[in-house]
Amino acid sequence: MSRCHTAPAATSAPNPGTAVAPPEREELVVLVGNPNVGKSAIFSALSGRYAEISNFPGTTVEALTGQWNGRPLIDAPGTYGLGDHNEEERITSNLIGRSSVIINVVDAAHLDRDLFLTTQLAESRVPMVVALNLMDEARESGSAPDAEALERALGVPVVPTVAVTGEGVPELAAAVQEARPGTFSLNGADDLARRRAADELYARAVPQEGKRRRIAEWLGRASVTLHWGIPMIVLALTGVYYLVGVAVAQHLVDFTETRLGQEMWEPFARSVIDGIGIGGPIREILVGEFGLFTMTVTYVVFLLAPLVAAFYFALALLEDSGFLPRIATLVDRLLGAIGLNGRAVIPIILGFGCVTMGTITTRLLSTRREKTIATALLNFAIPCSAQLAVIAALLAGFGGGWVFAYAAIILAMLVMVGTVLDRMIPGVSTPLLIELPPLRWPRPRAVLKKTFTKGYWFMREATPWFAAGALIVSGLQVTGGLDLWQRAIRPVMVSWLHLPAESARAIIMGLVRRDYGAAGLYDMGLSAPQALVALIVITLFVPCVASIMVMAKEHGARTAVRIWIGTWIVAFAVGGVLAQILHLVGAV
Repeated sequence: MSRCHTAPAATSAPNPGTAVAPPEREELVVLVGNPNVGKSAIFSALSGRYAEISNFPGTTVEALTGQWNGRPLIDAPGTYGLGDHNEEERITSNLIGRSSVIINVVDAAHLDRDLFLTTQLAESRVPMVVALNLMDEARESGSAPDAEALERALGVPVVPTVAVTGEGVPELAAAVQEARPGTFSLNGADDLARRRAADELYARAVPQEGKRRRIAEWLGRASVTLHWGIPMIVLALTGVYYLVGVAVAQHLVDFTETRLGQEMWEPFARSVIDGIGIGGPIREILVGEFGLFTMTVTYVVFLLAPLVAAFYFALALLEDSGFLPRIATLVDRLLGAIGLNGRAVIPIILGFGCVTMGTITTRLLSTRREKTIATALLNFAIPCSAQLAVIAALLAGFGGGWVFAYAAIILAMLVMVGTVLDRMIPGVSTPLLIELPPLRWPRPRAVLKKTFTKGYWFMREATPWFAAGALIVSGLQVTGGLDLWQRAIRPVMVSWLHLPAESARAIIMGLVRRDYGAAGLYDMGLSAPQALVALIVITLFVPCVASIMVMAKEHGARTAVRIWIGTWIVAFAVGGVLAQILHLVGAV
């Protein structure tokens, strides 16, 4: 078994906390277990509703509700204990305090890890059934638990299952009807007593001979060491980059956005509106340069949708293989220096595909403080894939030294912003509490289902906000607001940043889409120093309107406005200082 951190001390009494309240109904059935034990797969099998089947703790942050046999069924978030240490514990403790039956899902292949929580659930005296899930992996490793021995020790029904194939699920459903409070008692009620009790249960239920070491087990241990883990991370993220950043962002999207969107869909949309006879400002808002039926549809359907699908596919592979939590483990110390923990690697990775998508994903972080820091970093210093493609193309012509300078400055700003926010925002970063699931081959059906479901829900949530952003921008264009902004910042661009006056339009276009701003600089004939200054500014500059709208939705208008204003200040301050230094040495 591999661990990143030991789970914190937990109390045995359920804590109402501030968790999501379950339905006000009797006969409530709650699924409870550690992360990565297949709990959501059992929820899906019982309720008929899909829930994420994930190998990364925290993906089911909110309690999912369904129906089973006419009774409310709740899929509680994965947790390592009961108490008030984090959101998962608060939600689960609340649900247990109001449930009539607990289905405790445990990983049969790593039972010694999971039985600590089982002892706490036994103390609640709520009728319980134990699902020995992942029995196929336990059998393969030669350490399959004796379900009857565990049932005798606990005094509750124990049913072996393999949820992803349906094995044992009918028997589990029948056993819920016979759920009862356990007869297992502890010699003491502290965590040390629970750990000893869990070890005793494990010794009774699992044969201690004949266990086979597997290559996956060795890889699992090696993947969290610096010697082996760093090369594995580099290899995995390189694969993600080539899949999403090259194959999809540069080749597939080039076809879908240009050919299908701009050359086929947009002329068709304009012909329909012209055929109806709509003209003037209304036409501009609907099918103009930033129109609701032109730019918005092209952006959402032909650019964003392929990127979202590719990123969620890559993420699902990392999650279902068990590799993503290992990445989180290795970067935990680095992210801890800027007020985050290893779990924040997910929104950061997604942010390189689409900052808007990364911002939505910050909801999986444990505290409001961490969500605010991660959101600020995404919108200050993380360039999206479309923007990166233009930046790389522009700087590549000037040599590797300028590419290195750009990367070093952006990385320094990321660290600086994170450090400042870590000190300014009250509180401390939470520790990364994570059990490392075994490495396994991803299940194609689970990966595809997760890709479709997560992609669908992202597009469903984000599309109205993209549309709202397009309406704002097109409204500004119609009323002259965009031109007014360009004229206002033009003197700053020339005297402070030492850039051509026409670069003001490129900067303002970054409001519409981040890559529009970078692309607007491409044909200006900038020198290498000017290109460096301009790209630093365009990267640190305000996120696109869609990102701002999603940021307001996720974290509130006040946080969105503060970050938005902060990006204006930081972008022009850093870019200006860099430009003045380059000017002094005669570069610009």
